[in-house]
Amino acid sequence: MTDVAEVVALALGESPTLGGSRLVCVDGPAGSGKTTLAMGLQSSLERRGLVGSTLHLDDLYEGWSGIDANSELEPRVLDQVLRPLAAGQPGRWQRYDWHAQRFAEWHDLPPPDVLVLEGCGSGARTYAPYITVLVWVEADRSTRIARGVARDGEAVLPKWLRWMDAEARHFAANRTRERADVRLWTG
Repeated sequence: MTDVAEVVALALGESPTLGGSRLVCVDGPAGSGKTTLAMGLQSSLERRGLVGSTLHLDDLYEGWSGIDANSELEPRVLDQVLRPLAAGQPGRWQRYDWHAQRFAEWHDLPPPDVLVLEGCGSGARTYAPYITVLVWVEADRSTRIARGVARDGEAVLPKWLRWMDAEARHFAANRTRERADVRLWTG
């Protein structure tokens, strides 16, 4: 298993791919431990005195259909975040409010030393020209479901299961696991 420090060292050993920034994408199925890894990467960057920003795709999905093939997630990430940062400009993204079921306020994203893009679909093939390091995080299905229910409650289990089907289709179409620079197993 590769640890956080190794992922950071791998990213910093590469030339910037996102303007003057590096992009670390932390992808994998729901409940696999991506957010935990992203928090560790953010802390490690800060300890090194670097400006790291973490953007969670949970804030950009348009609800439970946010990773479906016909969603606008990828164009939104490209237009609001990746293309501006690649041009040396700040990104500006709009947060999705899951409770109100609509997009809400806008957030500015100044160019960081390293952007950690975390969430299911963060390693989409359309982002490949901008990715410095693609990390795939996985765990077995029963562990992932248990983590999801513990976090979100039993009531969302049917939505979680539909999401898992959609993410599996997305990962297969994008060959995300096969393209990953680093693969981590979390249980």
